[in-house]
Amino acid sequence: MNAVSPTVGAVDKDWWRGAVIYQIYPRSYQDSNGDGIGDLKGITARLPHIAELGADAIWISPFFTSPMKDFGYDVSDYCDVDPMFGALSDFDMLIAEAHRLGIKIMIDLVMSHTSDQHPWFVESRSSHNNAKADWYVWADCKPDGTPPNNWLSIFGGSGWHWDATRMQYYLHNFLTSQPDLNLHNPEVQDALLDSVRFWLQRGVDGFRLDTINFYFHDKQLRDNPALAPERRNASTAPAVNPYNFQEHIYDKNRPENIAFLKRFRAVLEEFPAIAAVGEVGDSQRGLEIVGEYTSGDDKMHMCYAFEFLAPEPLTPQRVVDVDREFSEAAPEGWACWAFSNHDVVRHVSRWGQDVVDRDAFAKLLSAILMTQRGSVCIYQGEELGLTEAEIAFEDLQDPYGIQFWPEFKGRDGCRTPMVWDSRAVDAGFSTAEKPWLPIPVEHVLKAVDTQHGKDASVLEHYRRFLAFRRAHPAFAKGTIAFMPVQGHVLSYTRTLGNETVLCMFNMSAEETSADIPDGDWSALSGHGFTAKQENNKIKLPAWSAYFARHA
Repeated sequence: MNAVSPTVGAVDKDWWRGAVIYQIYPRSYQDSNGDGIGDLKGITARLPHIAELGADAIWISPFFTSPMKDFGYDVSDYCDVDPMFGALSDFDMLIAEAHRLGIKIMIDLVMSHTSDQHPWFVESRSSHNNAKADWYVWADCKPDGTPPNNWLSIFGGSGWHWDATRMQYYLHNFLTSQPDLNLHNPEVQDALLDSVRFWLQRGVDGFRLDTINFYFHDKQLRDNPALAPERRNASTAPAVNPYNFQEHIYDKNRPENIAFLKRFRAVLEEFPAIAAVGEVGDSQRGLEIVGEYTSGDDKMHMCYAFEFLAPEPLTPQRVVDVDREFSEAAPEGWACWAFSNHDVVRHVSRWGQDVVDRDAFAKLLSAILMTQRGSVCIYQGEELGLTEAEIAFEDLQDPYGIQFWPEFKGRDGCRTPMVWDSRAVDAGFSTAEKPWLPIPVEHVLKAVDTQHGKDASVLEHYRRFLAFRRAHPAFAKGTIAFMPVQGHVLSYTRTLGNETVLCMFNMSAEETSADIPDGDWSALSGHGFTAKQENNKIKLPAWSAYFARHA
């Protein structure tokens, strides 16, 4: 193993606070060998794009050995690279090149479950008395043969699957081929933490923890209570999924998770300047759990919930409300905000179905995202203003979408390949006759080469705005203070030290005016938006913003 020892000397342990993290879905970023699937060498080749964009770090979705039933989120070896993506040596080269360019590397850890092809599960299911018999969540059936309780899978149906060898059910919160690990067993925790050390010794700078609130289950296997219809929320699962009909207090969100997160954080502290962000998937208690998991300095550095990944339209009041709810639920916590990722409809489509000028809409949303208090995740293609792709049923790959089609079309529409060169085969993503997912024509028209160097493009806006963000540290680490909403205008200030920056956004397709706060404000440039101050008012064009510094 080409291990990278922890470095010594001055390091910025706080680098993650206010960082801009660029998420890469490796299957769809860049194919280097012509098989139609992206890989690690492809990511390495495209790192200059990320460096030029101005991101501080990249988060890479799982690339570990896997049968790919859930495209890498079903791990069969935590300490190796799936041949589809390359080899460990390719990952070492990726880390070396990223660090040369000043980019941190965060990788996706899936510790709530494994693949049913993982050697741990193969051994566990073989008998009731093998060394790993208790490494997964096994339970006897009820006297009538039905599952032990009413827990459901996010991917549909019961959360339990019958195993004929052990003559027991095992728990799976996701696919039946993704059995849940039993983290009540200290040996399981130790094995998972050993895999964490493996990647830290290899030089990674941090982790994104998948489904962080799913790690533990209720030992008594009590039934979840029903959830009243008015409390059902489709942000964790699509509205057609009966998973939304339960209050998930026993199959996840268990208090035992706190002690494990402290063990996890202690491992990170063995190395310099490591950070971790957790995904909290819960429609009712998301922000409350974020508060629990990020309080103090002995658990997660930051978490993100689904408030800005939900279908609910983004309005000025919605932004204010989410910030207030976060501040109340997690007063000591640090948020990591995202508008899009590999699991949800791209936000330009999700919130902009009726928007005519989607490029202007995309630019405004990016400015709102990148001026919130917290760290930021940008999902690949977001910087091009990509919309959700329409995928025909026969081209679907996502088992989630296949299960609930057509009411829910799955996650393939946000996972289509990145578009680099509008003149090349597969838009420069691959030389394969057919990539793993089709590439929409409307995406090809937004390829990197069509936007590079064009001042009015979404891509150049992202580059420009990230530079603007870096020029004003208040955006990364400052406090935030919201002002009363004025119609469609969202306003707040960001303050760090002696710098206070006023941010005003017209979240509508019509020109509007808004009152500027009292004080001596000096307009800032370099962000690309146009707005005109007239006495004590700001005239904001459609989908535009205004920024000023307090003199």
